[in-house]
Amino acid sequence: MMEPIQLLVTLDRNYLPQLRVLLTSVRLNNPGERFGLFLLHKGLPREDLSQLERWCRQSDWTFSPIEVGDTLFQNAPVSGQYPREMYYRLLAPHLLPETVQRVLYLDPDILVLNPLRPLWETDLSGCLFAAAAHTGKTQLANDVNRIRLGTDHDYYNSGVLLMDLVRGRMEILPQTLFDYVRDHGRELLLPDQDLLNALYGDRVLPVEDVLWNYDARNFSNYLLRSSGAWNVPWVMEHTAILHFCGKAKPWKPNYFYRFGVLYQHYQQLTRRDWAN
Repeated sequence: MMEPIQLLVTLDRNYLPQLRVLLTSVRLNNPGERFGLFLLHKGLPREDLSQLERWCRQSDWTFSPIEVGDTLFQNAPVSGQYPREMYYRLLAPHLLPETVQRVLYLDPDILVLNPLRPLWETDLSGCLFAAAAHTGKTQLANDVNRIRLGTDHDYYNSGVLLMDLVRGRMEILPQTLFDYVRDHGRELLLPDQDLLNALYGDRVLPVEDVLWNYDARNFSNYLLRSSGAWNVPWVMEHTAILHFCGKAKPWKPNYFYRFGVLYQHYQQLTRRDWAN
């Protein structure tokens, strides 16, 4: 029997509707797959956790909510710009049980369209993470981020991270993150993503964004890059993770990008799925 895929999410109550859509898309498009769900949170209400627990039980998933205490963050720079939650995904090796050896972190603004098992079984080849870079929209942005952070690798998106927790417990030191934020705080534009790239970008195994972290804003660019091959039918058949990056979100009014209607379809499926 194959080992379960262990998923990780970190969020506050505002993103629970999107989490439900994400989980529904995972379940529907990974038939027969076994999952565990870890949730790192600061203090979600019991009724919200109970609803998630009930859905996971009905789906034959395991559910492990972990309320993160203050102990690990006593020396952390924390402010409105740098909330404590921004550290959670990178510090997952120290927040999840030591029995968990790898985990797949997903942002809640994601639809999963195809099986996750191939990504889950990726050989990390000694790296801490597998992640994708959204380099297709403009190479200039990628170059600017290299200069800004003093790196020589692509700028990886932190919304999808396959993580080696065993290596992470040895190599990701909380104080290193806190010191970097304290020393470079004014330079961080997307704090958690900048931290990943500045401190651990050379420990990332690159994966294809068109498969594992497709930027839903960039359909025209993907189409151009592929000479027309990566059209909508191709995405529906091959792309596993569709990521609604940026400020425009498909659950908000006036979303105009290509896959907004698809997201609305999954919202309707979610309402039915969670009504049981």
